[in-house]
Amino acid sequence: MRALKGVGSGSARLVGGGVRRLGRGARDVPHEVRRDGLALGLIIIAILVAASEWFQLDNPFGQFLHRLSAGTFGVLSVALPVLLVAMAIRLFRAPGAGDANYRIVFGSVLLALAVTGIIHIADHRPSPSDGLEPVQKAGGVLGFIVGTPLAALLTPGLAITVLVLLGLAFVLFIIGKPLREVIAFLVSQARRAVSGRGGDADDEGELDLPEHGTLERRKRASFKERVQARRKLDGYEADEPFASPALRDGVNGHRDFDAIVNPSISPYDRGPSTQEDARVPTPLHGYPRHGTPLGGIPNPYAPSGDAERDALDDADATALAARTEVLEVHGERTAPPTAVVPVGEQGELENSSPYVLPNPAILKPGAPHKTRSAANDRVVESLTSVLEQFQVDAHVTGFSRGPTVTRYEVELGQGVKVEKITQLAKNIAYAVASPDIRILSPIPGKMAIGIEIPNTDRETVSLGDVLRSPVATKNDHPMAIGIGKDVEGGYVMANLAKMPHLLVAGATGAGKSSFVNSMITSVLMRATPQEVRMVLVDPKRVELTVYEGIPHLITPIITDPKKAAQALEWVVKEMDTRYDDLAMYGYKHIDDFNKAVRAGKVKPLPGSERRITTYPYLLVIVDELADLMMVAPRDVEDSIQRITQLARAAGIHLVLATQRPSVDIVTGTIKANVPSRLAFATSSLADSRVVLDTPGAEKLIGQGDALFLPMGESKPMRVQGAWVTESEIHAAVEHVKKQAQPQFRDDVITVGNQAKVAADIGDDLQDLLAATELVITTQLGSTSMLQRKLRVGFAKAGRLMDLLESREIVGPSQGSKAREVFVTPDELASTLAILRGASSDTVGEPYVSDSEDGSWEDS
Repeated sequence: MRALKGVGSGSARLVGGGVRRLGRGARDVPHEVRRDGLALGLIIIAILVAASEWFQLDNPFGQFLHRLSAGTFGVLSVALPVLLVAMAIRLFRAPGAGDANYRIVFGSVLLALAVTGIIHIADHRPSPSDGLEPVQKAGGVLGFIVGTPLAALLTPGLAITVLVLLGLAFVLFIIGKPLREVIAFLVSQARRAVSGRGGDADDEGELDLPEHGTLERRKRASFKERVQARRKLDGYEADEPFASPALRDGVNGHRDFDAIVNPSISPYDRGPSTQEDARVPTPLHGYPRHGTPLGGIPNPYAPSGDAERDALDDADATALAARTEVLEVHGERTAPPTAVVPVGEQGELENSSPYVLPNPAILKPGAPHKTRSAANDRVVESLTSVLEQFQVDAHVTGFSRGPTVTRYEVELGQGVKVEKITQLAKNIAYAVASPDIRILSPIPGKMAIGIEIPNTDRETVSLGDVLRSPVATKNDHPMAIGIGKDVEGGYVMANLAKMPHLLVAGATGAGKSSFVNSMITSVLMRATPQEVRMVLVDPKRVELTVYEGIPHLITPIITDPKKAAQALEWVVKEMDTRYDDLAMYGYKHIDDFNKAVRAGKVKPLPGSERRITTYPYLLVIVDELADLMMVAPRDVEDSIQRITQLARAAGIHLVLATQRPSVDIVTGTIKANVPSRLAFATSSLADSRVVLDTPGAEKLIGQGDALFLPMGESKPMRVQGAWVTESEIHAAVEHVKKQAQPQFRDDVITVGNQAKVAADIGDDLQDLLAATELVITTQLGSTSMLQRKLRVGFAKAGRLMDLLESREIVGPSQGSKAREVFVTPDELASTLAILRGASSDTVGEPYVSDSEDGSWEDS
């Protein structure tokens, strides 16, 4: 036997080596081709088995197939071709659902074992010693292996009962639905048949397989879109009333104090587990918005749903259809007559290749959320003791436990001032042995005072739980990001398109970089490059390097602060280009323009070879604003001011992060135009006032603890930022890199036709530009004025004046008198452009693209 084994293994190695030497093309066969080959192989086997079992193929090969199939499966071999064809069709229709396909195959094998066992016992348990034909007419060899020992161990009737129940369990395992949902579906079908209604796919009680549910609902949504698109343009972005960009989901809610005083209720088993609430039956973004299905990647965190959740899923599908509704108008909308050719074109972003979003399973779930612990009871006793000692008529009525802090609610008696509680802040801190307490008077929306006290057993909020939460699956917007959990334990999302710009600030180690990683990872998990493009500015050069090469980038990660200032100037030009198109075609928001483009209702001007495609959202993330403000404060502040004032309707959104929130970095202009703020722990009260205009951030405890103030809210909410590990980030980045290659814009860093700065200017360009603007606007050429206004020394001011004289901006020195200024204020823009390096014959002339490839061109 050893010799035979050695000969066999040696022959296998020899044949395999010879085949590999003949060519290496087999290794390069795509996975999709191998999968389709497997499906075709199953169909071939089904045809052969059908010829043997159905049509009694009368030749030696047919007899061999009959002995093989009937001998293995018995009479069940008659249904074997149907099962093989069904599995092949599933491989063709759901190629990416690998986990579900494995589950179905494994469940089908187990079901076949149970059925053959039942047939074998029901046919009086023939044995192979009686001959092969009786075994073939019963359950085959599999039925003999399963049925004979089970019937000998039990009675035949009891064995059949056990196998029937096991078969039912295997059926539920195959379809991936619990028994109560199957029963509800059958009952609804029976009621529908009795009432005479047709099979409406939108009725309640539909049996929705996890791997097929999203596809079927989106098919129905697409049908609704096509029907409504034939009618009229019935929705615009501005039709939606104002909604807060913060999306919250209170999964735990308020902990009633009655549970404390009632010992019959277990204090540690109250409330639902947020880990179960976070698991939703539909994978996030199961299919792209631009067409090709992704393969139905199943969600491994999908629980057994109930009727209310199914109804909620149907409502979500309807909302998705309404949000992604294709807009059309009666006839085609063309641009009004104009003599000016539109400058600039959007990028060639839309393609027919499928883009598969990352599987939510790569973001690991966190620990289940605690709704109560023994430490909460001790804090309640301490608070009650403090109120009694100082004779304050107030009572602790309940608490809401969050991952980092717990908010205890205190209700005042009749005629008791709120100041009675706020004056006891230090006494309360002493009683609970924690200096980091925060008092809210009152809690927004409640007649109670909130006392936020840090938990001694704080929890880590996983980004995966946030993105799988109900609040995340209800909002399908590509710019929705995961924030974390609030004080009540509810998940918090934020829509960057509604903010529309965000300022993030906090001391070193407070969690600012973790939030930036969570934000970018959220975009990678939820949005395709056709929907969102990003400009990442990382002056520290190490924070965002992991995202280098992702297809969402529009330019390589910028680490030079001077180049970052140029990139912001390009964003301003891109904003102007988008507004030119919006104004030309009569739309007020980029979403309306994109919907009309997809519907084919936006046409280029007659005679133009321009190809009009959709504009993606443009997300600009600056990881450290302080470095930019130190290098080019004037240019950066001007660009930020223009972007934040105007870019909302153009789909351009700005996120500014800094660890130095001082007044010289976060200036009044920036604060006035960035309405949404996220403050992590700051080092001083002054920094908290700079970010939030209110105190509170200086009392945060760090490590992701933050105050979130979205646009439109009067008071900030306390949240614990979501945490994403480095391994999860690398997994998401590697996945998106495999889907598409980045399409960089060459004109982001080099704005316009920028040439090389003159050698004699050197590193003094910014000071020279400031001096030029000052001299021309005031029409006063004075060295002493430059010293005072620019805060430079006499030597530097004299050098700047010499440079201005060499370029004939000012005249020669006239002793103590001011120099004559040769340039008028109307020529200021062209003069500054020439100093930056542009040629004098191209200043002021727009750059018009003559390219035919539809690529983005700058104006």
